[in-house]
Amino acid sequence: MRPLERRLPGPAVRVGRLLTMLALLYVFLLAVDLLGVGLAGLGEDAVDALFRGIDNPVVGVSVGVLATVLAQSSSVTTATVVGLVGAGAIGLGDAVPVIMGANVGTTITNTLASIGSIRRVEEFRRVIAGATMHDVFNVLSVLVLLPVELLTGALSRTAIALSALVGDVETGEFASPLRRLVAGVSDQLEGALVGALGELGGAIALLALAIVGIAGGLVGITKTMRKVMAGTAERSLNAVLARAGSLGIVVGAALTVAVQSSSIATALLVPMIAAGVLRLDNAYPITLGANLGTTVTALLASLAVDQIAGLQIALVHLTFNVAGVLLLYGIPQLRRVPLRLARRIGDHAADHRALVLVYIVAAFYILPLVLILVLR
Repeated sequence: MRPLERRLPGPAVRVGRLLTMLALLYVFLLAVDLLGVGLAGLGEDAVDALFRGIDNPVVGVSVGVLATVLAQSSSVTTATVVGLVGAGAIGLGDAVPVIMGANVGTTITNTLASIGSIRRVEEFRRVIAGATMHDVFNVLSVLVLLPVELLTGALSRTAIALSALVGDVETGEFASPLRRLVAGVSDQLEGALVGALGELGGAIALLALAIVGIAGGLVGITKTMRKVMAGTAERSLNAVLARAGSLGIVVGAALTVAVQSSSIATALLVPMIAAGVLRLDNAYPITLGANLGTTVTALLASLAVDQIAGLQIALVHLTFNVAGVLLLYGIPQLRRVPLRLARRIGDHAADHRALVLVYIVAAFYILPLVLILVLR
């Protein structure tokens, strides 16, 4: 037997991983439903106080950035937002900037990964350019599309139109077949916790379970899918190393859907860019594809809510990322702007390496927190 064949998992292992993934997916969907139940138990006044100030779009973006950085996962943030919108705690319009901020916050992972090359100047120059390329693209997307959304409502109106294909926009009802699988368990947990802890205590316990379930379920799904798909992901990535354009976008999206993490998909690029194996312009479309692929998590989360607004904010996430790709990649005159800016950042970072740490702390932690405190 060849070494590769010995390393392949047997049928029992593969079935076990599949069952594990399905169980984790159920936990994730249950947690999204519990989020709405817990918020309803807090009461309208408590919910209003909790999300006061989020109607300011700058605060919304900042909340999305900071929440994603702290959770180290945009999927956790977007899934939570879907649950909040589906429960009526946040309006669709107020949630759009939060979703955009989550897209910006997720780029910190690549920048942190690039720190490993800080002692090797030329390698650091390449890897910082590759890492911040994702930052630049997502920031530019927000700078262009957030004003468009605020002035015209184009993204939310598109999402509402799409949601009308599967739900009733007028009544707000969304008959998700998957929600029925979790509703019974959710009701039993609510009854048990409220009975034991009282209405307020039960609501707080449900919210705690929801947050732990969303984060833990997604982490578990990502780890399981990584074990299943890691070899395939690397082979697929190597197959397009010398290619660019739409194929890279498709591969990036497929890898992200497969491992349920845009961070893992883009992190595969960092050592290749550092070593000079993968050129920046070839990594660019793969990164954009990862942005598209990560929207699947929010769409999955929307299957656990019974209000169509949850589906609509998930579709906003999708349309925002699609619009960003069509605008900044589809228009030839704009296609190379993120690459040029990323290369300039790489040059400055190589000359002033200590500033990279300042950039990470200031841009992803201090600035969002200050904006939230000042503008809320």
